[in-house]
Amino acid sequence: MMAEFERVTNIATENVSRLFSILPIAALEIRFADPVVAPTMAAGFYNSPTPDGARPGIFYVNSYDLPYRPTYTAEALELHEGIPGHHFQLATAIENDALPNFRKFGGPSAFVEGWGLYAEGLGAELGLYSDPYQRFGRLSFDAWRASRLVIDTGIHWLGWSREQGIDYLLANTALTETDAIAEVERYIAQPGQALAYKIGQRKFLELRERAEGQLGDRFDIRNFHDELLRDGAMQLPFLEAKMDRWIEEQMAG
Repeated sequence: MMAEFERVTNIATENVSRLFSILPIAALEIRFADPVVAPTMAAGFYNSPTPDGARPGIFYVNSYDLPYRPTYTAEALELHEGIPGHHFQLATAIENDALPNFRKFGGPSAFVEGWGLYAEGLGAELGLYSDPYQRFGRLSFDAWRASRLVIDTGIHWLGWSREQGIDYLLANTALTETDAIAEVERYIAQPGQALAYKIGQRKFLELRERAEGQLGDRFDIRNFHDELLRDGAMQLPFLEAKMDRWIEEQMAG
């Protein structure tokens, strides 16, 4: 399991300069989740590096119930949690000395998790998703994120039970029962978070399409990604206003 995630991280690292010119100084390490908390945790999660460089960014992978951890999701999961997902977004903000502390750490879920979903879509541009098995894994994640919208709404608006949510995931996604249980329990505890993922992803995709359409040959994907991340996570209306100003500046320049 560790070797597979290291393979994905190495490929992403080798090719990431195609899409970004601002690269985090902090290293990324992959570790196994603590067995004490693993049974109730997601398949992967990320901890930010410390500002003083004493601790790297850490991508934790969950080896609990190992036979039910599919290998076809490794590329999508690493792109989301590691490079260029949460690690790039959070480490870039922490390392920007021009930002006040409240802008360096955390941020709205729609931005942070929306970026994670957007980053999953960069796999082909980073030399990943090169075989049908891993492409299936990415599509299985898309089905899971779509089903989240139903379950989040079902539980917190329609009064669904925990069991209804689990049954829905098992019927409409490729998730194992172990993952389905952990996911539904998270949605119960964090109302609206599952919706925030998709809202943020759609905004990042919309902004990229807008920039490509308006700038044409002047569109530089590296500059675009750098501008998205350099100022830390923010509410989506502020992000949209910032990127619209950036597009105008690029057109004027």
